[in-house]
Amino acid sequence: MKIGELAQRTGLTASTIRFYESKGLLNAVSRQANGYREYPLEAVAVLNIITSAQQTGFTLDEIKQVIPEDFSTWRHDELMAALTKKITDIEAMEVRLAQSKAQLRALMQMIDAKPEGMACEDNAVRVMDSFGIPVSKKTKPRKGA
Repeated sequence: MKIGELAQRTGLTASTIRFYESKGLLNAVSRQANGYREYPLEAVAVLNIITSAQQTGFTLDEIKQVIPEDFSTWRHDELMAALTKKITDIEAMEVRLAQSKAQLRALMQMIDAKPEGMACEDNAVRVMDSFGIPVSKKTKPRKGA
């Protein structure tokens, strides 16, 4: 099939397909006498694997390391190792995101715990002090902060 049909079947642009080809991710592309690329039907599956892998956090280099030139030569152990590593990376990212979320919620609670009658400027100083950030008169936050 020509690149236009492949683009239509995958929802990718022709330039994206050519980019993946230039990166060595899409192989088995032949050229017709007129110079047009001719893609095998399996190119649809390869491109779907590439886009799905990218959506799960794989880089193009990581994808290139595990995607075979020919599906009959898929390297099971390498693929499983790459998938396991990506799951570990995602779990570590989840921990970092949960910590960041907790810190932001704690900050929001601290800001909201402003004593009644306290000016916003003084509340900002109180919050900064709780983080060990001294605020001098010269570096005091502007009013309304």
